[in-house]
Amino acid sequence: MSEGIIAEKEVSQDIQTLIGLLQLSDSFFPSGMYTMSNGLESYFYRKKVRNANQLHDLIKVYLEQQIGPSDCNALGNSYVALENHDIQRLIEVDQTIFAMRIVEEVRNASTRSGMQVLRCISSFVTDHAMLLPYQEAIKQGKASGIYPVSLAIAANAFGISKHNAGIILLYGFIISMAGAALRLGILHHYDAQRIIHELKPIISDTVIKNINRPLSGIWQFCPDIDINQMKHEKMHSKMFIT
Repeated sequence: MSEGIIAEKEVSQDIQTLIGLLQLSDSFFPSGMYTMSNGLESYFYRKKVRNANQLHDLIKVYLEQQIGPSDCNALGNSYVALENHDIQRLIEVDQTIFAMRIVEEVRNASTRSGMQVLRCISSFVTDHAMLLPYQEAIKQGKASGIYPVSLAIAANAFGISKHNAGIILLYGFIISMAGAALRLGILHHYDAQRIIHELKPIISDTVIKNINRPLSGIWQFCPDIDINQMKHEKMHSKMFIT
């Protein structure tokens, strides 16, 4: 086989991996993320977040104090377990991040999204060594299917690198928050795009800081967000499930 043909195949594979990244990060992918406000609905009705700048600051706290050190950490450790074909380690990561979701509404939503991801990719991915064992662990009640772990499986199946999987995780979270803000009337589309652009360095730094952190280093600390999410849990009328 000539070097030219080999090079063309490598380029083709790189393009297919990029398409997979776009596929997983697209709001069209049926993960159910669009149904979540991550507590923003409660902040809005309590008049704590009413404009684009306040939303920017809130998302930054989420990324640096919760999603980065917990979900991104779990995704990174899941990815390593997948590469090592270590189902017990994958289950351990699942159980750890599930236990850290102290708000039931948020915990259940993350689990539903993760299960949606697994159902979707299992309909057309047939050759991934860890997909069926993980689904079996869920059936046996050993794992939950929570979103960061399920996303790691999907990314690994698509040939997406661990760091890029972390970017998908954080980008998807920002899009869910921005989409909720649009529907709540907090901002307009141009504001949303500005927020995404301004948060690019935060996304990058957060992934770099947390994607390779050991599972023993997983943490989160944002009590105001936790309390606010609990308040949303008790709201009688809701537009979003979180």
